[in-house]
Amino acid sequence: MRLIISPAKQMKVDTDTLPCADLPQFVDRAEVLKDYLNSLSYDEQKKLWACNDKIASENRERFAHMDLRHSLTPALLAYDGIQYTYMAPSVFESGYFDYVQERLRILSGFYGVLRPLDGVVPYRLEMQAKAKAEGCKDLYAFWGDSLYRAVLPEDRVIVNLASKEYSKCIEKHLTPQDRYITVVFGELVGGKIVTKGVYAKMARGEMVRFAAGINARRPEELKAFSVSNYHFDDARSTDTQYVFIRSNTDRKPA
Repeated sequence: MRLIISPAKQMKVDTDTLPCADLPQFVDRAEVLKDYLNSLSYDEQKKLWACNDKIASENRERFAHMDLRHSLTPALLAYDGIQYTYMAPSVFESGYFDYVQERLRILSGFYGVLRPLDGVVPYRLEMQAKAKAEGCKDLYAFWGDSLYRAVLPEDRVIVNLASKEYSKCIEKHLTPQDRYITVVFGELVGGKIVTKGVYAKMARGEMVRFAAGINARRPEELKAFSVSNYHFDDARSTDTQYVFIRSNTDRKPA
């Protein structure tokens, strides 16, 4: 079984807490994207990144001086978003990193696929960006089926904790031999399941931590997840979709 998650837009540098285990599998392809981005004008970069002038200027400078092989941060510590805050890898207990290194993969528009201890640098490039590197129409075309092949474990079981933008690059290449389970975190509103982005991100991070804590080997073990007032809803779940419903609570994001 392998779990897949999305990256975060915000990133940080931490070269001291934990050593990197390796370079990303597709670092050479990331170099291609780096060169492509550096070939664009400022206006083209800003449009691609869909951001304001401050962020565009910062990232233009970042890519112009980017070194993908030195002064690296382990991927799981580099992303600075809600999902990663609630996963809390900086305070993982003994054995947790061994678990995620084997069973967790981070999908990335720039790096393709990352193992938690792969060394990365800060970047900005979302998977839905219309980056036309090597004449491709977008990043989905650029990466093709390589990300699917990279994340597929020996037992062909994938648990999807990623957003649609990222899971799309895996789903379009699935075969009948694969078992692919999407986890949905929601609340019941008027009898319907409503997913709220912030709470879903929090729960995705907590589920990764939960899976590491119980050393989960099969997706069925994840049904026991009951963190932050969530519970598995057997009646609303299927073999390809696990639904977790959050009880009414005043809990606010940290």
